[in-house]
Amino acid sequence: MSEIADRLLEQRANIGGEMTALLAHAESENRDLSGEELVSYGKMNDDLDSLRARADRLYADEKATAETEEAMRSLKARKVTGPTAVEEDSPLQKFLRGETRSFTANPTSAELRDLTSLTPASGAATVPTSFSGQLYQHMIDNAALLQFATVIRTTSGEPLEFPVTTAHSSAALTAENTAISESDPTFATRTLNGYQYANLIQAPRQLVDDTGVDLEGYLAAQAGRAVGNALGAHLVTGDGTNKPTGLMTSTTLGVTGAGATAGAFTADNLIDLFYSVISPYRNSNSAAWLMRDATLANVRKLKDSNGQYLWIAGLAGAPDTILSKPVATDPTVAAVAAAGRSIAFGDMSAYYVRLAGGIRFERSDEFAFNTDQVTFRCLLRGDGVLLDQTGAVKHFVGGAA
Repeated sequence: MSEIADRLLEQRANIGGEMTALLAHAESENRDLSGEELVSYGKMNDDLDSLRARADRLYADEKATAETEEAMRSLKARKVTGPTAVEEDSPLQKFLRGETRSFTANPTSAELRDLTSLTPASGAATVPTSFSGQLYQHMIDNAALLQFATVIRTTSGEPLEFPVTTAHSSAALTAENTAISESDPTFATRTLNGYQYANLIQAPRQLVDDTGVDLEGYLAAQAGRAVGNALGAHLVTGDGTNKPTGLMTSTTLGVTGAGATAGAFTADNLIDLFYSVISPYRNSNSAAWLMRDATLANVRKLKDSNGQYLWIAGLAGAPDTILSKPVATDPTVAAVAAAGRSIAFGDMSAYYVRLAGGIRFERSDEFAFNTDQVTFRCLLRGDGVLLDQTGAVKHFVGGAA
């Protein structure tokens, strides 16, 4: 399967080369892309994203298959005690049959790590292949920031406070017999709560009772996507009022654009944004870019002063990069516009996400009694805030035309 994924990424690299050649041809004639070329370029840009998604899914499936086979080998290796070996149904199987009314998907110990990698071959594919694992994976797929943020999982949702520094002390050259000026650091606290996100899923009873499809996978995909979209939107743009404080809400200004087009950015703007983040954050393994797809499409056209494209396609499961740092896209990041915070860069592990109490699934056979449907309810409690707001993550803001 990885060979197929490798071929997809090779095909993706070839398309990237075609895009480069198309841009170079227009540049050699000192003109913009023609209408026909723009259509072709847009199609190739969409193909890049599609091929990347397919390749990543193949890598993830291969990893999941290997983990399942390893789990089965471990199960067969166990010694059976007692006169008779009885195979017990899983809590999820009992839940789907209606024998229990609730099911809590809690992550295993393998999931109690920070998710700081874009690629399934790294952190994102370490989630076990259980229903809980599928659910969390779908949630991460639909909340891009979870791929980089520091994720804290707690059993309950009471306010969780973190002391942080908001300013550091400074020193100055002091002459002999001169009083030393006082300079104290300042502190604050940031609080992570447990805001609830929920959705309902209904399925015909005939499907639940007689299903020959992967109902477990369907529920995981639907519920994970729903809570991932809802939570993910607030992790990016939430205003902190009875919801998470989004990353783009609390980043500090790095660069303001001054292009002829409102909100537009240049290659130099991105380079300036990169270096506006001080080296401890910029060189962190968790340093990354965040923007929406349309913005990334524009970045793919940019070159530095040496004629090198800033965006580099990732191969063999590696993430795409801008100036050697991985890039993620999220549709909730602002579009390119005057005063729009369209790009963020910095140490994304400074953004903390709190998931409280696992993901709960509850079943009702009575809620949709008149249509003979079974209703499943999915609930997740979470919050997020950028703990270090002293410049760990900075943003580009579009200037006026």
